[in-house]
Amino acid sequence: MIAVTGGYVVPVAGPPIEGGTVLIEHGKIVAVGPAADVDIPDDVEVVDAAGTWVLPGFVEAHGHLGVHEEAEGWAGQDTNEMTDPNTARVKALDAINPADEGFRDALAGGVTTIVVKPGSGNVIGGQTVAVKAWGRTVDDMLLRDPASMKSALGENPKRVYGEKKVMPSTRLGVAAIIREALTKAQDYQARREFAREEGKPFERDLTCEALVRVLDGEIPWCQHAHRADDIATALRLADEFGYRLVLNHGTEAHLLADLIAERDIPVVIGPLFTSRVKVELRQRTLRNPGILARAGVRIAITTDHPVVPINFLVHQVTLAVKEGLDAETGLRSITVNPAEMLGLGDRVGALAPGLDADVVLWSGDPLDVMSRAMRVFVNGRDVYHFDETTGVGVTADPYYRG
Repeated sequence: MIAVTGGYVVPVAGPPIEGGTVLIEHGKIVAVGPAADVDIPDDVEVVDAAGTWVLPGFVEAHGHLGVHEEAEGWAGQDTNEMTDPNTARVKALDAINPADEGFRDALAGGVTTIVVKPGSGNVIGGQTVAVKAWGRTVDDMLLRDPASMKSALGENPKRVYGEKKVMPSTRLGVAAIIREALTKAQDYQARREFAREEGKPFERDLTCEALVRVLDGEIPWCQHAHRADDIATALRLADEFGYRLVLNHGTEAHLLADLIAERDIPVVIGPLFTSRVKVELRQRTLRNPGILARAGVRIAITTDHPVVPINFLVHQVTLAVKEGLDAETGLRSITVNPAEMLGLGDRVGALAPGLDADVVLWSGDPLDVMSRAMRVFVNGRDVYHFDETTGVGVTADPYYRG
């Protein structure tokens, strides 16, 4: 059992607590509150958090850690299986390397949960997975698999398959691939149900099986879309097939904020620290998160790591706040909001009894760019600390079994 005491506790899901206590047992949070309200047993390990801000670990809603490894070139590049526009059957889980340096950077930036996604080269890229930022194998790190289905509209799939001179080479072809795949999955779903009712054997199709999980509402559909016209297509397709849509990137989402809010469609915004490297990014603005939030849209902010280094996640929030986003909403955009959007809210995203003990001690307000993560707990385990003597962050070795 561990008691983190004396810090400025920011549960996110509730009001801040000056001199609060977070009590941890068996990897879970068992109590959060003012010191006077939390009974600390005698044999507890006490972590003195005086002078620090205590927050839940941040949640990165859209990244490619472990599948797009840093400094590894083609050998560590497993982001896109660009041999078929519909690869719903592939799983990001199977390509994650926990030794990717990005996971160490995540901890240094206070990020403890990452939703790792296939890339956007394919129309239907495959199944995403939610993992913790520390562990020996991806199975040790696993939080939810699958977390969602990744799909892409716009320039990326159009470019990839246009260069191959095969469908889809246009936006209308991209939308047609999605309709065709989901219609086939609907037919498969009906045949499967009939076979079950009749007690007959049935030949399974892993691509259709994965898409049926979307149609059944078991997992959301994470739709890569930048331009307003692509976002409108995303809304149209969701209306046609009735799946749970989560817009990803949403560079021009502020232009359709009212339509998105009316449908209660969440938006994962970002990356925000990039130049306008292609046509569909021409309207990129740090004001986008604030505009969407004020319109009533639920937002999360993403680095799209490694497009932006994952340890800069909170800095994107800081600059979005500078450009009009409410600070409280900013913190929610990397904690509670992404957790709830992707079905992880019962495990992560806040400091509350029953949730995983992913706790970060900051030297000050994390929205201050001079603050740093001083100590990070994942599932109640002390996995990272900043050594003030050497000025270097130290990550616990997950392979050390001593």
